Amino acid sequence: MSTTLPGGEYKLAEDLTVTRMGYGAMQLAGPHVFGPPKDHDGALAVLREVINLGITHIDTSDFYGPHITNQLIKEALHPYPEQLRIVTKVGATRDEKGNWPQALAPHELRQAIHDNLANLGVEALDVVNLRVGGLSEPTPGSLAEPFGVLAQLQQEGLIKHLGVSNVAAEQIAEAQSIAPVVCVQNFYNIANRQDDALIDSLAKQGIAYAPFFPLGGFSPLQSDALSGVATRLNATPMAVALAWLLQRSPNILLIPGTSSVDHLRENVAGAGLQLPEDAIEELNGIAV
Repeated sequence: MSTTLPGGEYKLAEDLTVTRMGYGAMQLAGPHVFGPPKDHDGALAVLREVINLGITHIDTSDFYGPHITNQLIKEALHPYPEQLRIVTKVGATRDEKGNWPQALAPHELRQAIHDNLANLGVEALDVVNLRVGGLSEPTPGSLAEPFGVLAQLQQEGLIKHLGVSNVAAEQIAEAQSIAPVVCVQNFYNIANRQDDALIDSLAKQGIAYAPFFPLGGFSPLQSDALSGVATRLNATPMAVALAWLLQRSPNILLIPGTSSVDHLRENVAGAGLQLPEDAIEELNGIAV
């Protein structure tokens, strides 16, 4: 097992320390995150390589598949290594067409927690993120009722720590008025930097920020600019995107996903790229 990963570790709570280089398990399910994977054994191999590389943070959800991804994690890794922390999310479900309707009613959230517990094979979940927004941006409104349900489940001992996903700053503050928040998961990358001020605020509070879609939402011109920097550094655009995120703020946790062992290794190596100042300045200039 490797003990040196890009970015080192981040402590979210007294009993919650993870490697900043994590792994997002969404892509382990079938096409469009629906149904079983085409290569079952290959999916298990990816998860086992995550552990071999020393990664201690796996991001997942029971609505990936649905149920498939968590079942794969359990099959590949249970009983889990002592240092591994599995972060899951609730607040959506899947319909028969593979859509992602919200599922924020109290009974839906309770069922989701019990499904996660069963499919992961654990008695308590390390971290549960409440997803309240759309796929790429927050949806205005109160999250008090659904977050309160999770806080109650935390009091019952089924959840150790709570986080929020696809949220605005005021929604995070509302959640914090109900129970401690250890992490935020939002859409953010080099080209989409609406959360810059939020990331800095969370860093001061010791709250982790896990951006998703590191290459999502780029315009053609932005993609060209990123590719130009990558070519100059003899690296891939993904490596540059991950390295930029890791160097952006010490509270940023990376959760890139892949269903390939080789790609997983490339992501880990790429995140360790040290970007020179001129490259960072050029990359900072492509934000919308």
